[in-house]
This record gives sequence, C-alpha cells and structure tokens, in this order.
Amino acid sequence: MATGVAAAPPVVASATGSPGTVDEQKAAGVGILLQISMLVLSFVLGHILRRRKFYYLPEASGSLLIGMIVGGLANISNTQKSTRRWFNFREDFFLLFLLPPIIFQSGFSLAPKPFFSNFGAIITFAILGTFIASIVTGLLVYLGGLIYIIYRLPLVECMMFGALVSATDPVTVLSIFQELGTDTNLYALVFGESVLNDAVAISLYRTMATMRTHPSGQNFFLVILRFLENFVGSMSSGIGVGLISALLFKYAALGVENLHNLESCLFVLFPYFSYMLAEGIGLSGIVSILFTGIVMKRYTFSNLSEDSQRFTARFFHLLSSLAEAFVFIYMGFDIAMERQSWSHIGFIFFSIIFILLARAANVFSCAYLLNLARPPHCQIPRQYQQALWYSGLRGAMAFALALQSVHDLSDGHGETIFTATTSIVVLTVLLIGGSTGTMLEALQVVGDSNRYHQLYEENSDGNDTGYMGQNYDEGPSTSSKFKSKLRDIRRSTSSFALLDKNYLTPIFTSQNGDRNDDTPDNSPIADKELTVSRGPSDLEGHD
Repeated sequence: MATGVAAAPPVVASATGSPGTVDEQKAAGVGILLQISMLVLSFVLGHILRRRKFYYLPEASGSLLIGMIVGGLANISNTQKSTRRWFNFREDFFLLFLLPPIIFQSGFSLAPKPFFSNFGAIITFAILGTFIASIVTGLLVYLGGLIYIIYRLPLVECMMFGALVSATDPVTVLSIFQELGTDTNLYALVFGESVLNDAVAISLYRTMATMRTHPSGQNFFLVILRFLENFVGSMSSGIGVGLISALLFKYAALGVENLHNLESCLFVLFPYFSYMLAEGIGLSGIVSILFTGIVMKRYTFSNLSEDSQRFTARFFHLLSSLAEAFVFIYMGFDIAMERQSWSHIGFIFFSIIFILLARAANVFSCAYLLNLARPPHCQIPRQYQQALWYSGLRGAMAFALALQSVHDLSDGHGETIFTATTSIVVLTVLLIGGSTGTMLEALQVVGDSNRYHQLYEENSDGNDTGYMGQNYDEGPSTSSKFKSKLRDIRRSTSSFALLDKNYLTPIFTSQNGDRNDDTPDNSPIADKELTVSRGPSDLEGHD
C-alpha cells in the first residue's frame, strides 16, 4: 500500500507541473537569456572598439573577457550550480553545431586569386609546417617530463597534445591586418595557412589517438600512412561533394525568380551533408567541410543567382560570427567557473615556451625551403616570416580538440591538457592579439611603412610578380639538384592554375564563372575577403 501511495505523486506532478519542473524551466530561460546578453554585449563592444580603432583589445579578447567576468560573478554568487547546468554544453553540440560553420566559412571566404597564387607556400606552411610544429611540441613536452621539469605524459599523449595545440586561429590578427592595410601576399599566407592548418591538426590528432588505442605496431611510417589516409580521404570527400554541388547548380536551372529559396536551401545543406558523410564513413568531418567550402566558393558560388549569392554569403558569415563569439565567451566563462586542473602550473608554463619554439621551427624552416626555390629578389622577407611566427594564435579548433582529449585520456591527463590548452588560448588571444598592431608597425609591413612594396613593384615589371614571382631564368644557375627539385614542385602549382582555368572552371561553372577570380567591390562577401591594400604581387601563377 505504501508503494502505491509513493508511486502516485510523480504521476500527479507530471500532469500538473511540479515545483522542480517550474524551477528547471525558469533556470533554462535565465541561462539562455544570459547567453544572448553576452553575445549582444560582445558584438556591441567589438563594434565600439573597431570604430575607435583600439587594437589592444580585439573582438575575440573582448568576448573572452566578457565570459570571464560573467563566470566570475556567477562563481561568487549562489547561482553557480544552476548557471553551470544551463550554460554548459556537451562536446557533441560543440563539434556538430559550432565548429562546422566556423570551418566552412574559413574555406568559403578565401579569395581565389591570392590563395591559388600563393598555393605552394600555403601548402608548405600548412602541411609540412604543422607536422613539424606538432612533432617538435610533442617531443619537447615528452623530454621535459623525462627530466622532471614538467608533469610527465606518455609519448603518444604528448604527440596528441602537440597536434591539438598546433591548430592556429588568427581571426584576431587578420582583422587587424585588414584595418592597417597589410600586403595581400602576407595576408594570404597567414589566412591560407590557418585554414588548412586546422585540417592537418585534427587529422594528426585523430591519428595519434588511434595509435594510443591500438598500441601494437607504433611505427613512424604507419603513423604517416594513417595520417595521409585520414587527411586525403577527408579532403577527397569534401572536394567530391563540392564538385557535385557545382554540377547540380549549373544544370538544375534553379536561378529563376520563384526558386531562389530552394536554391539557397540546397546550398546551405551541402556543407552539412559533406560533414556528416565524412563522419559516417570514419573520416574527419571538419577537414571535409573545409574543402567543401573552398570548392563551393570557387565553382558552385558563381552558379547561383545574385540574390542567392547575397543571402548565402551573409548567412554563413552570420553563423560563423555567432559561433566564434560564443566559443570565446564559453572559454572565458569556463575558466572563471574553475573547471580547470591547476595542479600542474609548470606544465602550462613550459608548454607555452615549447609551442613558441615549435612555431619558430615551423615558420623559419619552411620559409628556408621555399626561399631555396626562389631567386634572391623573390624570397620571402625575414619580416614576413616574423609576422607569420607571431600570428600563430590558438583558438576554437585547439579548444575543441582539448575538450575532446578530456574524454580520450584517463588518469587526469585530459584535464591537464585541457587546462594547458585553455591557458595557451587565453594568453595568445589577449597578449599576442592585443599587440599585433604594434608588432606589424615595428616590422614595417603595413600601410605606407611597408618598405617591400617598392621593391616588389620594381621586380614585377616583367614576368615576375613580386616575392611570390616565378622567374627562374635570370642569372647564372648555381642551384643544386635539391633546389631544382623544389623549383619543379613550385612550377607544378602553376600547372594546377592552368588546369583550373582551362578545364575545371569551364566544366563546373556557368559562362560567367570566371568572375570568381576577383571578388567585386560590391560583392556581399568582399568585406570578408582580402580587403587589405592590394600589393603589386596580386597576380596569378606565383607558386
């Protein structure tokens, strides 16, 4: 009898609405209101800072500080538990709904001409450079543990940490590049490297995670093979979906007046189709959606009607801006709510030093190899290399992978890596992001102070087109066989540009598809692309 009486109240409560349910609904509403309020405050603050040209506190830094302030207030009040419950989001929500629009917009907002002009250098920095940075960081962290100066982690977990902190996110730096007027080539190198760098970093992380769960046969060449399998497979999947979408919009004739909504809906669905397809077959959805964005911008976008172009460009820019602001707000909020593991401060301190050294090994070694394939007047200047090194901020991708490592690694190792990564993101965004303007002016690579513009103009009168030029026949040949091979590889990127111009563009775009080579000034996405001062080397066929 007692059992029956005890069982009755839940039934009545569910029908009439218990006080607990009402409180939960109220807490959920307060949590959502809090998130919206912080987003509004973040965008208003960013607008004010841009209007006043205050570069010491970029938008990402402002979002981060807003999250830290609100989290700190919630932490010292009695609302911490309910606030944490409704503000917190799960990892799958982060990976499925926040990261995809950010990554797609990165690929979609690439200006085709500067990107393909500098394609060889971008690929070198993004693939070879990221691999170097990941290995160097992992080895330094492992050696630091061996000599007991930091918390010791297994070698594979050190490599996982090296892979996830090698993902750069220079949104803050690039916004300042645009405001100050940086050379197009430098902007394209930083932007292009960061876009492809995310894809390489997540493939490396997943490869290392697989090696940890299957420790048998931890062979270096097997690691390379699995990385290439994951990266190339994901890239091929994304490119394939992008090309299919280009053919669909070219021949389906959806650009008539009464089908604009259908056209826009289909265009918005293809990126998520690419992401879910790659995840479903065991590949990287992030890598896939990145290359889908690049291909859809290059080929599919020109097949849309003008109304659909305006809508889709603004829609993806809107989603990306909201998602990125929310990520930085959440990071600040999370730090203030004390979810971190601060028991290994030494690990955090030395990790920051290690990633700076690894970034230097990445940039300067790759620049040295690239300069071997260039005549003296076409080499990447030392000041540009230093700007590239300084632009290696960590952001959403590093944070997402660190969040995943909490579930992938046991014994508190994931929490240690998550705390270190979050600290690295905060310090790089606040310190490096805030000092970027001063750094660019000190290096004399912005605006009228860019002393390299005149040099490039003098060298671009002939067939050469600036430091990304392609003039190999000048002067006596003193290069070694190694340099000759590098030059042959560099010429192959020009062959790709010709392939794209003569075959791919006519096949996958309509008759006016060649207008995609340059973004017109009145394009709805012109402000997202290379709106910096045009350098004299903004021509095709460099790398």
